[in-house]
Amino acid sequence: MVTAADVALLILRLVLGVSLAAHGFNKFFGGGRIPGTARWFESIGMKYGKFQAVTAAVAEIAAGLGLAVGLLTPITAAGFVALMAVAVWTVHRKNGFFIIKEGWEYNLVLATGAVTVAMLGPGRLSLDHQIFCHCWATGWTGLAISLGLGLVGAIGQLALFYRPPAKPDAPAATGE
Repeated sequence: MVTAADVALLILRLVLGVSLAAHGFNKFFGGGRIPGTARWFESIGMKYGKFQAVTAAVAEIAAGLGLAVGLLTPITAAGFVALMAVAVWTVHRKNGFFIIKEGWEYNLVLATGAVTVAMLGPGRLSLDHQIFCHCWATGWTGLAISLGLGLVGAIGQLALFYRPPAKPDAPAATGE
């Protein structure tokens, strides 16, 4: 029997998942496409910009659609955590909290929503439930997988590929 909680989880999964997947599709088909995204990644200090652009786009689409349909939910939630943690560290942390100033508020909401779904499980209206007759990892296990794997992935990506751009030297004082 489908409950109101199952429908609520479906709505939450769809909003979070489609939002993240749209970011991935935009990297492929929007404004600057992969070449523009690659240049932007390189400008913020990510090595191998084209590789980063394609990887980010594919990861956003896979994690987004995976969460939307409720498939391997804790793992797709880990994708959200990894993607959002890298975005916060490379771009948004220096801008404060609020998204209006390019802060990390939106990233926090997406990652927290995905982790919450991993902890609660995706509900009966999900592929996890249809395939496994339940979500195979919820509660503390869902938290550990989504948050732990996501943070390990983010730290690994940053360690391997992130080199903050050098700040321009301040003009020398003339002493006049």
